[in-house]
Amino acid sequence: AMRKRSALALPPLLLLLLLCARPAQGSNGSLPLVMWHGMGDSCCNPLSMGAIKKMVEEEIPGIYVLSLMIGKTVTEDMKNGFFMDVNEQVSTVCEQLARDPRLKGGYNAMGFSQGGQFLRAVAQRCPSPPMKNLISVGGQHQGVFGLPRCPGESSALCEWIRKRLNSGAYTDLVQKHLVQAQYWHDPLNEDLYRTHSLFLADINQERAVNESYKKNLQALQKFVMVKFLQDSVVDPVNSEWFGFFKPGQDVELDTLQESTLYKEDRLGLAAMDKAGKLVFLASDGDHLQFDRAWFNANLLPFLR
Repeated sequence: AMRKRSALALPPLLLLLLLCARPAQGSNGSLPLVMWHGMGDSCCNPLSMGAIKKMVEEEIPGIYVLSLMIGKTVTEDMKNGFFMDVNEQVSTVCEQLARDPRLKGGYNAMGFSQGGQFLRAVAQRCPSPPMKNLISVGGQHQGVFGLPRCPGESSALCEWIRKRLNSGAYTDLVQKHLVQAQYWHDPLNEDLYRTHSLFLADINQERAVNESYKKNLQALQKFVMVKFLQDSVVDPVNSEWFGFFKPGQDVELDTLQESTLYKEDRLGLAAMDKAGKLVFLASDGDHLQFDRAWFNANLLPFLR
């Protein structure tokens, strides 16, 4: 990748200076990147996370990219995206990041789909090592109310998940053992959601305001949210920009700025917005569909 980059038309002397200025061990002094995949995916799928890891490594030679594997194998990792308690997943990741000497000086984080809200939980709960920028690519920060096209697995599994969510998303059994139930947000039953949502209601300060969550999230330099304008997987798609249905119905939508969370600034998002720390990006494709040119133009600047 380095050979490719040096083929740019740079004057030989400048090129020599640039090469000499590069720190030792092939590192370019860039912050490491931690990535968390979405539902039905795994850390190392060569067509998804593996390809993105490779692309980032080509664009930023010497960068350390850690694509999180939840479990001991790729198969386990994929299953855990459906069935492992999210709070357990988050604490496992926090331990892994704290043990990694390469992350000591801080890191950037990029979450894809549900990995977006999981990495936000890491930012809020685990300030050490420090997360610098959080990039949420199609993450559902106010949860979902529907799974119109659940990706990555057979339609039979999706159908089974849908039935569980519709019949009892907030029963203890379903909450504990079905990942998607833990960010299921029923606007017709807000009280039920607030009381029984094991994960999302907690990180969104629905029950009480945890001051450390607020302080830790505000320590981010940038919180970047990517919304896919043709998204056929996330319902409502507004959740990708931290918006949601107005309470009590499932037709009209509120933006983040119209929500109680923002107006009461329960999570520090209003303060972050005023400080220019929130970045709202749109991509014209379906869920997680973007090309390299779009990625390089829109997301790469936050990783350099």
